[in-house]
Amino acid sequence: MGRLAVAAAVAAWAIPIAALVDSIVPDPYMDEIFHVPQAQHYCRGDFLTWDPMITTPPGLYYISLAYLASLFPGAWAIKVAEAFDPLCTTALLRSTNVIMAMVCGVLVHDLLLCIKPGIGKTKATAYAILVALYPVHWFFTFLYYTDVASLASVLAMYLSCLKKRFWVSALFGALSILFRQTNVIWMIFFAANGAIAYVQDLSLSDCLSDENSEPTDKSRTEVSDRDSKVSALGLRRRRTNHPIRKRGVVSGSTKSHTSFTEELFDIGFKIWNSKCKVLITFAPFAIVLVAFGAFIIWNGGIVLGAKEAHVVSPHFAQLLYFGLVSATALLPWHFTPGRVSDLFHWCRKNKTFSSLAMLIALGLSFVAVHLFRFLPEHLYCSPLSSG
Repeated sequence: MGRLAVAAAVAAWAIPIAALVDSIVPDPYMDEIFHVPQAQHYCRGDFLTWDPMITTPPGLYYISLAYLASLFPGAWAIKVAEAFDPLCTTALLRSTNVIMAMVCGVLVHDLLLCIKPGIGKTKATAYAILVALYPVHWFFTFLYYTDVASLASVLAMYLSCLKKRFWVSALFGALSILFRQTNVIWMIFFAANGAIAYVQDLSLSDCLSDENSEPTDKSRTEVSDRDSKVSALGLRRRRTNHPIRKRGVVSGSTKSHTSFTEELFDIGFKIWNSKCKVLITFAPFAIVLVAFGAFIIWNGGIVLGAKEAHVVSPHFAQLLYFGLVSATALLPWHFTPGRVSDLFHWCRKNKTFSSLAMLIALGLSFVAVHLFRFLPEHLYCSPLSSG
């Protein structure tokens, strides 16, 4: 019922607004001047013509073809369209993303229930509807861009990975790359997240089997509960007091929290000890990654068209932009009066270290902004190509 409620809620605001947008802006807008004609070529069965200004693969056009093909029998029956080609109007092509927005809402609902099983279906439904109203996502719902369909495939990839359906997750990863090549980064992240959860599960199972070769019903329940938590959270929560095998570190250490370096070393140690199982389990992601690497070599770059406007360059200033936006969004949660007080107290207690760290951070920020950023002409050129 939760999924249906989310889909209905998204449709309730997306369909009327999409109709309003189509009435005000009936012709292709911004990058739609590339996407819409290209999709119409596909509708006519012309799969060889390609606009050299389009940078992304044709995943969106194939999804639109499947969507419009599902509408054609009904359109033909009521004499709206005698052939398939007339269905490929700007308005109907844009409606592809309305459907994808509904899919995104349902996937967010399922992800919330998977990551936080105790949240309840009512809250998950409400949160999913709120996430669907995220401004950037909301804006592209009404245009024929790759953003919404790309997001839907990434969310499906993440959900499948959390449920340990790695082959399905890799297939969604390949699909997401057909929408946007940069989604390969998300695929690598989810695969790494899944690999860490996988080796943690193996470590917990081995530890409990060593402690008791015949586990009781209680221990089985504990393994099941911890397995679901690790699978759902993955990298979201750092583990404390976990057993580290074949190392000189005892699980009953007096430290309540392991350091970040120790945790990284522990994860790497576990992955290395289980490398054969990890390689076999996560081979689907490796296959997609190798295929993507072969594509880059064959294509001579990541983007398909307008390569001169999309040259790969270091853009470290982007990290600063991301940090600023993230800090602003999380300000009410992280910067509580108590935490601010603790921060100032720690800075006064460690004046030398805090002053040095601040100087280094400011220096690196200065270098990033003045040496590793795009010039205005690059920023001007990039919107000319489709993304």
